[in-house]
Amino acid sequence: MALNEVPEGLGPQGLCLWNEITEGFDLRVDELRVLGDACFEVDMIGRMEDAMRNQPLVVTGSQGQPVANPLVQELRQHRSLVARLLAALKLPDEDGREGGALDRSAQARRAALTRWGRAG
Repeated sequence: MALNEVPEGLGPQGLCLWNEITEGFDLRVDELRVLGDACFEVDMIGRMEDAMRNQPLVVTGSQGQPVANPLVQELRQHRSLVARLLAALKLPDEDGREGGALDRSAQARRAALTRWGRAG
């Protein structure tokens, strides 16, 4: 993959996040890899949300008891992973400082999650 080349297989949500960040920042190769992983995770979250859309939040467990749909926990874990991956980029805020009260990666994450109707 050439520097800043869009990773093959990104969906529309991941591609949007990729473009949002790569258009504003020059990232190193290792940072591009982290960003690519975050973008694939964003796409996976979208697919899981689509799958959940027509599913009940509570399902029957192995002992016949009501339990949370397993996708609920999976979504929470993948959202947490996206947050960690974006935070790992340590993108500077608008003042050029890294890791402000609401650093650039948090802003990008919040904007991305808001854009697709997902609360972090």
